Amino acid sequence: MTQMDYKYSLLGSAVDDYRKRPLLLQVDDTPMNLFAVLEVKRELPRRWSTLSCFRKIRLYSFLFGLAVMFLIMASYILTGDKKGLLLTPSPYHFSSLVSPGPFAFNLSSVKDYAHIKLVVKSITSKVEFRSSRQPPELKALVNSEPHMFSVVPRKFLPSVKNPCWYEEYTGNITSDPYRTNLYARYSKRFRTVFQHLRNTFREHLFHRDGKLYRMRCLPYFYIIGQPKCGTTDLYDRLRLHPDVKFTTFKEPHWWTRKRFGIIRLSDGFHDRYPVEDYLDLFDQAAYQIQGNLTANASGNPSHPNIIIGEASASTMWDNNAWVYFYDNTTEGEPPFLIQDFVHALQPNSRFIVMLRDPVERLYSDYLYFGIANKSAEDFHEKVSESLQLFEGCLTEYTMRSCVYNTTVNNAMPVRLQVGVYIVYLMDWLTVFSREQILVLRLEDHASNRKYTMHKVFDFLNLGPLTKEIESEITRSPASNTRRPADKNLGPMLPITKEILRDFYMPFNEKLAKVLRNDSFLWENNSKL
Repeated sequence: MTQMDYKYSLLGSAVDDYRKRPLLLQVDDTPMNLFAVLEVKRELPRRWSTLSCFRKIRLYSFLFGLAVMFLIMASYILTGDKKGLLLTPSPYHFSSLVSPGPFAFNLSSVKDYAHIKLVVKSITSKVEFRSSRQPPELKALVNSEPHMFSVVPRKFLPSVKNPCWYEEYTGNITSDPYRTNLYARYSKRFRTVFQHLRNTFREHLFHRDGKLYRMRCLPYFYIIGQPKCGTTDLYDRLRLHPDVKFTTFKEPHWWTRKRFGIIRLSDGFHDRYPVEDYLDLFDQAAYQIQGNLTANASGNPSHPNIIIGEASASTMWDNNAWVYFYDNTTEGEPPFLIQDFVHALQPNSRFIVMLRDPVERLYSDYLYFGIANKSAEDFHEKVSESLQLFEGCLTEYTMRSCVYNTTVNNAMPVRLQVGVYIVYLMDWLTVFSREQILVLRLEDHASNRKYTMHKVFDFLNLGPLTKEIESEITRSPASNTRRPADKNLGPMLPITKEILRDFYMPFNEKLAKVLRNDSFLWENNSKL
């Protein structure tokens, strides 16, 4: 039985960033195909009457009709509309749908410690870091997203630090400029913000040569990851800087999800958010850069040193949508990554990455996104299952292919892949220079916020602050800390921690080598 024969996964969950377990049909501990056919013994009694033969024919006809009906229904479900639950991967996906590796074991028992160690040993023996990937040609990127490249210009206003430009406005100035924005459709918070923006929209239109223009901006910098590594705290502190503006809420997830029509994974696919909807999120900041046009009729920005940030913690790692939109002609690896598009539009962008011990990150992730019945024992079981799924993928594909394998990522009950930081960082470094990416550790930030915030200010070329503002930024309480109910669950089991340390060790060693900083080994680390 092949791997395709018995594994299907659900792209769905009650929480945005978590996936349900793979759907398995199992008889006598043997996984089976969804289309498993009833087996009828062919050994017949020697004495059959005419009535018995008739009954036999009726029975076989009934079974045949039942099998045909089941196949039709299954085919309908599996090829249904994308807006429903996705029981199968994209038709572009490779053949394997993840099977357990050679070291199968009872996932529900902590007694299988030795078996889990074998799985981890098998995984780490296959970890290899290939030479630098070859980024796609600009032409290929433009062909895949022609509208996006037609909206954003190749050059920005030279007198403004932030990437901004003037776009001709051809709409009716009496109509609502945000009426079709999909962020407003699905977010009450955005509807409130857009109400304020539409009230002042006409005031910010710039008149020249009988035409109307609006200022458009993209972010100067991005906080790109990782989840549960302190990005919210960094975002909240940077917002207090007078020269830093953000979108109206922390994580628009446009590059990784909304651009593909993903709102919540449990909802399947919706309409894709166009780049104009994303640009609308920066209008409030653009107005502050632009200033008051009544007092400044030239259109030159009044506050050219203001910069805009965007802080979606999925940007660094989440390329899960690729398999549904791009042809799989690259041996199971995405032909395009998020950073390829960002670089094509903004080659001078800056990026901030906040990391923490991946072992502790995974447990924090589990506690934050888990729904019910959370416990150290349940976490151990989910880690074990995820390791087995990852090891099963490695039996057929490369390590990098498995990290970007959408089916594996959706099937694993905990997000092991998010903690293999070096895989993502190396891919980002194929298009951006090391000087454009600032990598911080949450452990350092927690122990000395003043130090890390000054590193960020220097990286973003921000001017000096008054002592009062600096004190407010560095001394305010930490944001998005662990909830009391989750703290009461206690730490993970010692054996779970040991298993995860072994799993992440080769990735951490490579990360420390690339960054030339042994603190990214997380060998002597206090729990956060």
